[in-house]
Amino acid sequence: MLFLGALLLSSCLQTVGAARHDEDLMSFVTLPEVRALKWEITHHDRERQAPGYWFVAPYGQISPETPTHKYQQYQVGPYIYDSDGVLIWAGPALFDNRNTFDFRANLNMDGEPRLSFIVAWDIENGADRGNGVILDNHYQVEREVLPLVDVHDFNMHEFNIMDGGKTVLACVYRPTEVSLEDFGRPNEKSWVVSGGFAEFDIETNELLTQWNSLDHLSLAESNMFHAWDGPQGAPGWDYVHANAVDKNEAGDYIISMRFTNTIYGVSGADGSVMWRLGGLESDFTEDFTFSKQHDVKFVSSNGTHHVISFLNNASDERGNDENLSSVLFVELDTVAMTAHVIQRINRPDGDLTRLRGSAETLPNGNIFIGWSERGYQSEHAPNGDLLMTARFASSRYSTYRAYKSEFVGRPLTPPDLVASVYGTSNSDMSTIMHVSWNGATDVAGWNFYAQVYDRGEPVFIGHANKTDFETLYIVDGYMDWITAEAVDRDGNSMMKSIVVRSEIPSNWHAAGFLGSTIPSPDDPSLVSSAYENSKSSSSQSATDSSADQVVEDNTDATDATDTTGSTDSTANSDGMAGMEMGDDSDSSLADAKEVAKAVSKAYEVIRGVGGLLLFILISCSVGGVLYAVYRVIRRRKTRSYQHVSSVEDLPTEQIHLRSQE
Repeated sequence: MLFLGALLLSSCLQTVGAARHDEDLMSFVTLPEVRALKWEITHHDRERQAPGYWFVAPYGQISPETPTHKYQQYQVGPYIYDSDGVLIWAGPALFDNRNTFDFRANLNMDGEPRLSFIVAWDIENGADRGNGVILDNHYQVEREVLPLVDVHDFNMHEFNIMDGGKTVLACVYRPTEVSLEDFGRPNEKSWVVSGGFAEFDIETNELLTQWNSLDHLSLAESNMFHAWDGPQGAPGWDYVHANAVDKNEAGDYIISMRFTNTIYGVSGADGSVMWRLGGLESDFTEDFTFSKQHDVKFVSSNGTHHVISFLNNASDERGNDENLSSVLFVELDTVAMTAHVIQRINRPDGDLTRLRGSAETLPNGNIFIGWSERGYQSEHAPNGDLLMTARFASSRYSTYRAYKSEFVGRPLTPPDLVASVYGTSNSDMSTIMHVSWNGATDVAGWNFYAQVYDRGEPVFIGHANKTDFETLYIVDGYMDWITAEAVDRDGNSMMKSIVVRSEIPSNWHAAGFLGSTIPSPDDPSLVSSAYENSKSSSSQSATDSSADQVVEDNTDATDATDTTGSTDSTANSDGMAGMEMGDDSDSSLADAKEVAKAVSKAYEVIRGVGGLLLFILISCSVGGVLYAVYRVIRRRKTRSYQHVSSVEDLPTEQIHLRSQE
């Protein structure tokens, strides 16, 4: 049967693979609307990596799409992954699949973990100008910070919650008509987009502080708007392009202006510019250069000496200032007015990040860098050693920033469970179960239960270890009224799914069933008994193997036999026992066992290729049920997917200005 399945599989994969163009996306039986991006990951030194999850917010283009293409095809938005690219949480549906930016975990509020991000403005609903959002660790909205009344939208660049969680910093863009006196043309006027920041009270949404570049920075500092450029109508020239802001314990700010190649120190007392680093009017003696920078942050600050970090893009859509992007850690002496690089981390692939990006110092001293395009990111040891690189498998998506953090997610919604029954005869039936729990971070395994009828007593029918976002489990027989229970590493119950009925073919004979009587659910107690017997047999085999090993060791150490296989066998018996049980306990399940074992082997071979291909392999292995399973799975999972525009179709700045129009 496996040989036949292999032949059918090859044909199926060629046919389906040729028709698909979304192999770079994950798909799930339990959450068919989610299309999470796959990763390409290289672990250079896993042992030295910091613990934690990846927080990214993929998008195809910055400007919102029209209502007819409102992101439904690929589900952009906030996602959490583990360090192997396994999905932990998919959050796009929370805000109708809109673009989100600056998605991160926050552990600095009141000791409880939070999530925060910016929801982009909604082109379909003009009244919705976007906002900053804070979620609790149950993924429930706890706070929303609204944009200022006189701006177009909540700016996408920054949502920086200050320590203590009382206030948050955001960038502010505001179109304004100004005189061109700075260019020696006082009688001319032009519209420009000022850049600045605002600090809000998170609890009340009250504006606490506001700073506007037009009050402090000349038009002549811009490298985007020049003296020879003509006036523009609204929204006008984006002359500074603020893209990051941070605050130190003394209450002073730093703000990055991409279109002046400058980082500014701003007084928290009166808003005056205390110093400029970089650009045309730098106040420091510098031993380095940088340009088009992003994500400037305080690392330390004691009043006269500051260490800051930022991504030196060194390029943009118009050209290169250097040949390589890097993250710089710079020490500023605001007495001697000197600035020098204390650490430089170059982009590992030797390329340039022309847009976006982020740099984060982790609690253990590691540095986590988001290079943005295609989600390219890297982790480095405190001395700069490269520990990990990863990027999206898709070339169609980017994330503005990327972060890494420890986080405990406790969703309030129950796990999602889907169960289906297939078979060719009453003695040859299998129940296939898929379960996931979106956002739960510490599930170690799943217990499965079945009931004879809707109010019957749940009977334990098997256990599977959790190794991926979605767990597949197969038992012999026709099980109905199924429940899945999430358990932690100590075996404690975390939450149960709702009771679901197994899906069955609408027409058994058309689906390949050859029996004379329509199947009916089996007694789950038989499966439970077979499972326990199987575990006992496996455990005894492992014990016997260990005993034999001891004897051999005592007889001749040079002829000792490796017992790894026995250990693995025990683990497999526990993890996929439903597929392999029943050899000695119930002869009526023997035939079904052989089919299930073939499916199990096929599953182990193909796991990780993707949900759809997994189902095709299962279908091909079962053979006679191929057509029915293929139809069911395709109907459940197939949607009409379209390619989205590349994020690089327009420069970020042009897109933003168009959005203001």
